[in-house]
Amino acid sequence: MDLLDPLLLARWQFGLTTLYHFLFVPLTLGMALTVAIFQTAWYRTGNQKWLHLTRFFGKLFLINFAMGVVTGIVQEFQFGMNWSSYSRFVGDVFGAPLAFEGLMAFFFEATFIGLWIFGWDKLPKGVHLATIWIATAGAWFSAYFILAANAFMQNPVGYRMAQDGGRAEMDDFLAVLTNPVALAALPHTLFAAFMLTSGVIISVSSWHLLRGQHLEMMRPALKYGLWGMIVTFAGVAISGDQLSLVMVATQPMKMAAAEALFNSACGADASFSLFSIGTPDGTGEIWSLRVPYLLALLSTHSFDGCVEGINDLNMQYTTELFPQFADQVDGNFAPILWVTYWSFRWMIGLGAIAALTAVVGLWLTRRSAKRPVPAWAWKLAIWAWPASLFAILIGWIFTEMGRQPWIVFSLMLTQDGVSPNVPGWNVVLSLVAFTLIYAILAVVEIGLIVRTSKRGPDPLPDPDAPPPPEGALEDTPTTVY
Repeated sequence: MDLLDPLLLARWQFGLTTLYHFLFVPLTLGMALTVAIFQTAWYRTGNQKWLHLTRFFGKLFLINFAMGVVTGIVQEFQFGMNWSSYSRFVGDVFGAPLAFEGLMAFFFEATFIGLWIFGWDKLPKGVHLATIWIATAGAWFSAYFILAANAFMQNPVGYRMAQDGGRAEMDDFLAVLTNPVALAALPHTLFAAFMLTSGVIISVSSWHLLRGQHLEMMRPALKYGLWGMIVTFAGVAISGDQLSLVMVATQPMKMAAAEALFNSACGADASFSLFSIGTPDGTGEIWSLRVPYLLALLSTHSFDGCVEGINDLNMQYTTELFPQFADQVDGNFAPILWVTYWSFRWMIGLGAIAALTAVVGLWLTRRSAKRPVPAWAWKLAIWAWPASLFAILIGWIFTEMGRQPWIVFSLMLTQDGVSPNVPGWNVVLSLVAFTLIYAILAVVEIGLIVRTSKRGPDPLPDPDAPPPPEGALEDTPTTVY
């Protein structure tokens, strides 16, 4: 293996920087909604605890949002740095949703976040509440445009090939935006984002409750996080089921690789392995705990459904669908099996662990509980967020690695998308530079998040103190920066 292979290094660089950027995206999407809900509760009830929770989690939201912006800019640069051949081929199509994301959704979101930050003591209470809801909608629109761009790589639609055959050109922008993959991925992404946010809220609340701090505010925040985790896990499961149907229809090889299914199977033979010793490679039998019919049910919503296997798909791709690419991949269009096989299971398993943690938390904190929550349970709950975080990250790895060897499914192989005139040492330099910069940013981000989380919300006013004069809240700056 050539360690200075530009393709290998470019893939590592894009994967690492994207994973790092993706640390902030789901928390931004979910925390924006959380802040909007808490502020709405304050608007409707006038209860000061909801105002203080809004301001507290608003700080975490803004720190995370700022870091996401900084790391997201790098992603745009890499298309020209290391993937110029890909950019030339697909730029006419891929660039359109990215332009909408940057010029419309992001600026829309950023504008209203600015109004929310600086408008606490300047805007009417209802108008100020509207700004955070509009910013939340902007963040979700931004996510959708990104998903639409990525969906073209998974299932290219709405294009035509140029006369010279050298690039794809936009033919139907509406088809690009309504790509079935994007439509199925959006709810799955949003539910997963809120699941991560719920995990963070559980962790922060548990840290303070363990120490007996801010009890009046952290108890409702904890309940919110626990119920949010359970509800959104159900949403992730339902939306993931719909996404799997679309995946089977558009990329059957990805589903086959997720189960390491080499030969097509139907009905009871289309079983799903919950756990295996080793990774199936088609060369021999290994032990696995299997559920009959489950793969058929996941893939077709029918117990008698048939699922195409890797061997049959390779034969079909090589002889019928993509013979022009067969020699470049040596007749094997399957992704790296151990990555897809195990990432599919770790994604599901970690999400289930996070949801189970929430179920236990609700049981231990129920009103009828006769014993106080033991200290070990609070300490365990503090680490509730990594399970949901890694479930999301591993899910992204499955989505992208499962598409390989394609950078644009059916149109362009990944090896053909790299910049042809960029030497390996050049990619090494940028990879090292990005790694160092991101390491510094990670220290700053973690430091700010931890310090803000430990500080907690501002204490509630003394209930025995005289009430503030009417209008004092609106006249007092309550900004969150």
